[in-house]
Amino acid sequence: MTQPVTLPLWAFILIVLFAAVTFASHFLFPSVRWYFRRRAEKLIAQLNTRLERPIEPFKLARRYDMIQRLLYDPDITQAIVDHAREHDVPENVAFEKARHYAREIVPSFSATAYFTFGMRIAKWLSRMLYRVRLGSFDRDALQSLDKDATVIFVMNHRSNMDYVLVTYLVSRASALSYAVGEWARVWPLSGVIRMMGAYFIRRRSRTILYRRVLARYVQMSTDAGVTQAMFPEGGLSLTGEVGKPKLGLLNYIVDSYKAGGRDVIFVPVALNYDQVLEDRFLIKAGKGGNRRFRPPAWTVVSSVAMYFWLRITGQFKGFGTASVAFGSPLYLSSFPMKSDLAQEVGHELMGRIRAVVPVLAAPLVARAITVEGATSVAAIEVSVAGMLDALKEKRMPLPKRNVHAIVDETLARFSLRELIVRDEDEVRVIGDGIDVLDYYANSIKHHFPQDTNLLAHSSLA
Repeated sequence: MTQPVTLPLWAFILIVLFAAVTFASHFLFPSVRWYFRRRAEKLIAQLNTRLERPIEPFKLARRYDMIQRLLYDPDITQAIVDHAREHDVPENVAFEKARHYAREIVPSFSATAYFTFGMRIAKWLSRMLYRVRLGSFDRDALQSLDKDATVIFVMNHRSNMDYVLVTYLVSRASALSYAVGEWARVWPLSGVIRMMGAYFIRRRSRTILYRRVLARYVQMSTDAGVTQAMFPEGGLSLTGEVGKPKLGLLNYIVDSYKAGGRDVIFVPVALNYDQVLEDRFLIKAGKGGNRRFRPPAWTVVSSVAMYFWLRITGQFKGFGTASVAFGSPLYLSSFPMKSDLAQEVGHELMGRIRAVVPVLAAPLVARAITVEGATSVAAIEVSVAGMLDALKEKRMPLPKRNVHAIVDETLARFSLRELIVRDEDEVRVIGDGIDVLDYYANSIKHHFPQDTNLLAHSSLA
């Protein structure tokens, strides 16, 4: 027992490694996990005292546990059986398919990630690119919302900056759970987005099993009171207008609602920009009839490099104003239960969003040129002044600068982007300028339903 044992060095190293792994997995890691979990629980408890709507336990559940809970839900179990019969495959194959969908959908929310670097990055990025302005906002109405109800922010979709902007503005009230399209399912973006509490959806998937897994997850989140955010248009606006609602997610929410149970409150949110970062890609996609508009990698890299160069040299003037407005909340309990409830709710929500779309400088000037036919700086100023006077009657938040400053700054930006040419007082649209100006004018055209003075685009060329 006391005699020495001689071992090759490689065998000794292996023994030490196995011993270290065993010690870590049985003694060290559980203690470390317990320590960090306790710290996370304290952090969340402190956060919940400051948030208007505390983080729900459902959102804090481990991702593995949530996936298991979803897979063994009776509705999903039946969906797996139905899928196996329909496609003539074993049930264990259908189960693995459902597991794949569940792993794809279920997020892994991290309060630390959301409220530390997530919130700070959103704030930094928003302020770095835009002058952020709050439009219509009834603080009393929003603060008086039922604390036990599920609140869902419903937004028009103008830009991928929408996620960043709304996260920044709402983060003091609650942590949002977003439905994010397939564009973001790339490493490492997908992991960061999951940590922020977002879940991925395949907007074009026709697989019944996938839709039932997604529907059940959305319903479980809603039933648990998770604060959510959704874009009912189902994608970015290709024309600048507020589009019609697609009822997929809305149907899932309405179908699970039970009269007398936890209420669902929809808060309309309208966004508008002086400059949408992806505007030309969106316009091109709209003309081509193809919603797949991922820009080439070289274009993205060169744009980012140019941005940093302008920043370093002090030439970057920003992309103008980005504004967010909140409409009147809509209670699901206020609607009578009927078969077309989702369609009625969707129609009402889009109407409330349109009513509060912020009116900014770029859409006003673009409309003066493309709709009212102004071809000189003086005519544009007269047109913009007339539009502002008409909008004052609607008690809408409007740009606070004087008309001359609004027009001068906006025309300078249009000229820099090679949308127009200024020759002393004359303004002439060039290149793809008419399409881009139309895009911005469309964002506020619903505020002027009475106008009939439309000029043919060909006269502006």
